[in-house]
Amino acid sequence: MSDSHPALEFREEQPCVFIPISVPLSEWGKTIPLVPEIAQWLGKRGVEPAGAPFYRYLTIGDMQKDAFDLEIGWPVVEAMEGDERVRAGVIPGGVYATSIHTGHPDSLVGTCAGLLAWGEQEGVQFDVQTADGREVWAGRFEFYLSDPADVPDMNDWQTDVAFLTKGS
Repeated sequence: MSDSHPALEFREEQPCVFIPISVPLSEWGKTIPLVPEIAQWLGKRGVEPAGAPFYRYLTIGDMQKDAFDLEIGWPVVEAMEGDERVRAGVIPGGVYATSIHTGHPDSLVGTCAGLLAWGEQEGVQFDVQTADGREVWAGRFEFYLSDPADVPDMNDWQTDVAFLTKGS
């Protein structure tokens, strides 16, 4: 596993489509089929994704007990209508603290912790609040840059970890 040096980067708002899910770590496998499901949904509408698939973490509590509230999705070029399962939304624009993780997705927790520690050291304030003992994030993303068809070994995957900062 290796990570790029954290950096701050401005990103434009980006339309997206996603499936919301609330899932505990013990049932994480339920998230995996959602990426190809949304890709198929887009394909049926003749829409090409405008970037890498993502996991957006809306709430994070006790990782061993609490469910994560997530959006699993794909960016798209133009805003589009969703349906009862696939929703339309936006990836918020603003300044993100970012780091590229190279390694198995199971080791992303270390990259996230490193990015948070770097932010604290550098005086970066993340756009996160606490409610009912859980973190509520305005923009905490993992963009999966590696296509499993091209990079079959998950230990070689690259993931763009991006946390929205306050005042963006």
